[in-house]
Amino acid sequence: MNILDENILIDQRQQLQRWRVPVQHIGYDLGRAGIQDDEIIPFLHQLRHPTLFTRDWDFYERKLCHARYCLVFLDVEKDEVALFVRRLLRHPEFDTQAKRMRAVIRVLHSGLSYWRLRRDQEVRISWIK
Repeated sequence: MNILDENILIDQRQQLQRWRVPVQHIGYDLGRAGIQDDEIIPFLHQLRHPTLFTRDWDFYERKLCHARYCLVFLDVEKDEVALFVRRLLRHPEFDTQAKRMRAVIRVLHSGLSYWRLRRDQEVRISWIK
């Protein structure tokens, strides 16, 4: 289940839907509008293997790694979100739900950085051309 945080623009959700990327949007499709950051993690625990896409820097922390979800911090412009969500979902390292679980990922123009549960090192990789 791919979930867009409330801070993702509607037009980016619509673009993903045009590309047939299945997404649900907090405050529109699930959850409630105005959900606070400290309520997000307990909310994710109620869902089945969610991947949360957000533009909120606070979610890129090693301590937030968990076996039942994935957090993706999109460190890109607000009008580039859809492009980079699709790009991440196509990357061989993260192209299945199972590969994304247990990770906290930072998406940048230059590539990806991520933490994995029970790993001590942050990993940095480039985009696949």
